[in-house]
Amino acid sequence: MPHNVAVIVGSIRKDSFNRKVALNLIKLAPASLKLEIVEIAGVSFFNQDLEATPPADWTAFRNKIKAADAVLFVTPEYNRSVPGVLKNAIDVGSRPYGQSVFDGKPAGVVSGSMGAIGGFGANHHLRQTLAYLNMPTLGQPEVYLGALSEDSFETDGSFKNAKTADFLKKYMEVFAGWMEKHARK
Repeated sequence: MPHNVAVIVGSIRKDSFNRKVALNLIKLAPASLKLEIVEIAGVSFFNQDLEATPPADWTAFRNKIKAADAVLFVTPEYNRSVPGVLKNAIDVGSRPYGQSVFDGKPAGVVSGSMGAIGGFGANHHLRQTLAYLNMPTLGQPEVYLGALSEDSFETDGSFKNAKTADFLKKYMEVFAGWMEKHARK
């Protein structure tokens, strides 16, 4: 039985390069993993005043993360950090205090950007947050995909560069082992 992995894409843009990366990761994952993108565009802003009767979108998001065995984050970098929409989803999932849906779930971080350093700042800011959330996060190999553009992908969405696809396939194999090692039994 494959392990369920929630994939959270930090960009909600329709033609997001990071969504294309996530779709490639889904295809490249070993059969022991079943990856599904958990949408964050409809997760309303966190407001502790609403916690007594949480909005339906919060409950739906939290339930999807609860059902997952692991979480894979695929994110661009905005101003050397994660996009606000991703931070909001993390805040919603981590509350109320002591009831985080992320607690103990193995995690992976893949970042990509149009810039040369491939979202390094976002990747490391996110890792700090995941450490606080008690998510054992895969350290190696690190994934920073730089110079992402429309030219990075074939018309079917796959990577033009076979070395990139091979690297990501190996990453997913390592992630599968990491997840197996750290998954709650």
